[in-house]
Amino acid sequence: MAKDRSVQIDTMKFERGSGNVFADLDRPNAKSHMLKAELVTRIDEIIRRYKLKPGEAAKQLGLSQSGVSRLLQGGFREYSVEHLLCLLMAMGYDVNIVIRKPRSRRQDKLRVGA
Repeated sequence: MAKDRSVQIDTMKFERGSGNVFADLDRPNAKSHMLKAELVTRIDEIIRRYKLKPGEAAKQLGLSQSGVSRLLQGGFREYSVEHLLCLLMAMGYDVNIVIRKPRSRRQDKLRVGA
Protein backbone atom coordinates (compact mmCIF):
# COMPACT_ATOMS: atom_id res chain seq x y z
CA MET A 1 0.00 0.00 0.00
CA ALA A 2 1.47 3.34 -1.07
CA LYS A 3 1.98 5.95 1.61
CA ASP A 4 -0.26 9.01 1.17
CA ARG A 5 2.10 11.90 0.52
CA SER A 6 -0.55 14.59 0.12
CA VAL A 7 -0.79 17.65 2.36
CA GLN A 8 -3.80 19.97 2.67
CA ILE A 9 -2.95 23.67 3.16
CA ASP A 10 -5.90 26.06 3.23
CA THR A 11 -7.79 25.28 0.03
CA MET A 12 -4.83 23.83 -1.86
CA LYS A 13 -3.67 20.23 -1.82
CA PHE A 14 0.00 19.41 -2.34
CA GLU A 15 1.66 16.08 -2.87
CA ARG A 16 5.17 15.42 -1.65
CA GLY A 17 7.53 14.36 -4.40
CA SER A 18 9.62 11.23 -4.36
CA GLY A 19 12.83 13.13 -5.12
CA ASN A 20 12.64 12.14 -8.78
CA VAL A 21 10.35 14.43 -10.74
CA PHE A 22 10.50 12.11 -13.75
CA ALA A 23 9.17 9.21 -11.65
CA ASP A 24 6.53 11.48 -10.11
CA LEU A 25 5.36 12.31 -13.64
CA ASP A 26 5.39 8.57 -14.46
CA ARG A 27 7.91 9.06 -17.28
CA PRO A 28 9.68 6.03 -18.77
CA ASN A 29 13.36 5.65 -17.83
CA ALA A 30 12.85 8.00 -14.87
CA LYS A 31 16.04 6.94 -13.07
CA SER A 32 18.16 7.51 -16.16
CA HIS A 33 16.60 10.93 -16.79
CA MET A 34 17.20 11.94 -13.17
CA LEU A 35 20.85 10.88 -13.37
CA LYS A 36 21.30 12.85 -16.58
CA ALA A 37 19.64 15.90 -15.03
CA GLU A 38 22.00 15.73 -12.05
CA LEU A 39 25.05 15.43 -14.31
CA VAL A 40 23.90 18.41 -16.39
CA THR A 41 23.39 20.35 -13.15
CA ARG A 42 27.03 19.66 -12.24
CA ILE A 43 28.17 20.86 -15.69
CA ASP A 44 26.12 24.04 -15.24
CA GLU A 45 27.60 24.60 -11.76
CA ILE A 46 31.13 24.30 -13.14
CA ILE A 47 30.41 26.75 -15.96
CA ARG A 48 28.97 29.22 -13.44
CA ARG A 49 31.75 28.70 -10.87
CA TYR A 50 34.44 29.56 -13.41
CA LYS A 51 32.29 32.23 -15.08
CA LEU A 52 32.88 30.69 -18.49
CA LYS A 53 31.49 32.62 -21.44
CA PRO A 54 29.31 30.59 -23.83
CA GLY A 55 32.10 30.26 -26.38
CA GLU A 56 34.62 29.15 -23.74
CA ALA A 57 32.23 26.53 -22.35
CA ALA A 58 31.42 25.28 -25.83
CA LYS A 59 35.10 24.96 -26.75
CA GLN A 60 35.94 23.11 -23.54
CA LEU A 61 32.99 20.74 -23.94
CA GLY A 62 33.54 20.21 -27.66
CA LEU A 63 30.00 21.36 -28.43
CA SER A 64 28.53 24.26 -30.35
CA GLN A 65 27.30 27.24 -28.34
CA SER A 66 23.74 26.35 -29.26
CA GLY A 67 24.45 22.76 -28.16
CA VAL A 68 25.61 23.96 -24.74
CA SER A 69 22.57 26.21 -24.44
CA ARG A 70 20.22 23.38 -25.38
CA LEU A 71 21.94 21.02 -22.91
CA LEU A 72 21.71 23.48 -20.01
CA GLN A 73 18.06 24.23 -20.80
CA GLY A 74 17.10 20.59 -20.35
CA GLY A 75 17.69 19.21 -23.85
CA PHE A 76 19.79 16.28 -22.66
CA ARG A 77 17.62 13.42 -23.93
CA GLU A 78 19.96 12.84 -26.87
CA TYR A 79 22.99 12.47 -24.56
CA SER A 80 23.93 9.19 -22.96
CA VAL A 81 25.05 9.07 -19.34
CA GLU A 82 28.49 8.09 -20.65
CA HIS A 83 28.65 11.18 -22.89
CA LEU A 84 27.70 13.46 -19.98
CA LEU A 85 30.42 11.86 -17.85
CA CYS A 86 32.89 12.52 -20.68
CA LEU A 87 31.78 16.17 -20.77
CA LEU A 88 32.60 16.47 -17.06
CA MET A 89 36.03 14.96 -17.71
CA ALA A 90 36.53 17.38 -20.62
CA MET A 91 36.06 20.16 -18.07
CA GLY A 92 38.96 18.77 -16.06
CA TYR A 93 37.04 16.80 -13.45
CA ASP A 94 37.56 13.22 -12.33
CA VAL A 95 34.54 10.94 -12.30
CA ASN A 96 34.32 8.17 -9.69
CA ILE A 97 31.64 5.51 -9.72
CA VAL A 98 31.09 3.79 -6.38
CA ILE A 99 28.96 0.68 -6.03
CA ARG A 100 28.07 -0.49 -2.55
CA LYS A 101 25.32 -2.12 -0.54
CA PRO A 102 22.71 0.36 0.69
CA ARG A 103 23.09 1.78 4.18
CA SER A 104 19.35 1.70 4.73
CA ARG A 105 16.35 -0.25 3.52
CA ARG A 106 15.65 2.32 0.84
CA GLN A 107 16.48 0.74 -2.50
CA ASP A 108 17.82 2.08 -5.79
CA LYS A 109 19.55 5.11 -4.37
CA LEU A 110 21.45 6.96 -7.06
CA ARG A 111 23.47 9.96 -6.02
CA VAL A 112 25.67 12.43 -7.85
CA GLY A 113 28.02 14.31 -5.55
CA ALA A 114 30.73 16.82 -6.04
